[in-house]
Amino acid sequence: MLQKNNIEILRKLFSQHNYIMTTAELTASKLYYADIKLLLDEGLIERVRRGYYHWIEDSGESEIVIINRLFPDAVLCMETALFYYRYSDRNPAEWNFAIDKNVSRLRTKIDYPFIKAYRVEPALVTLGEASGKIDSIDVRIYDRDRTICDVLRNMNKMDKEIFNKAIQGYVKDPKKNVPNLMSYAKVLRVQKRVKELIGVWL
Repeated sequence: MLQKNNIEILRKLFSQHNYIMTTAELTASKLYYADIKLLLDEGLIERVRRGYYHWIEDSGESEIVIINRLFPDAVLCMETALFYYRYSDRNPAEWNFAIDKNVSRLRTKIDYPFIKAYRVEPALVTLGEASGKIDSIDVRIYDRDRTICDVLRNMNKMDKEIFNKAIQGYVKDPKKNVPNLMSYAKVLRVQKRVKELIGVWL
């Protein structure tokens, strides 16, 4: 059983790393296998991926901190972006993000938080990338226009209600950028769908 003052020291250590530490960082702080096992057994930390540990005891930080730390090269997309832009009122159960299709599949095998990775061509990862804030944390996220192009690309795999609300939300959005939409649609090969499903409203 860990003493209260020791727990406080460990909490401060993890807080300096946004509550996520790697095995190497723990070792550098003189915390070894037996110490890590004790912290796991005591329920103070959890393993989120091989070699990555998350401080869960009263840390109160946002899941997005973990996403940023584990996937700095990913861009939030699809249902996460739809909820962010208020094109959907359903807060997705999984964090949706786009990532280079060539990265190891092991990287996206994590226990927490729940994620859905869209593996895309390397050249398309940053197409339409914007910056935003979730829970006061800076995030990489696709802009409205790229998000709608992705929705059109994946329309056959989506819930119909979410799809319809997304299209309606975009059409009504004064911040939409139609030239951007058409430019992305050409690159992503969804020009026909844009014309058929959105063109009549624009």
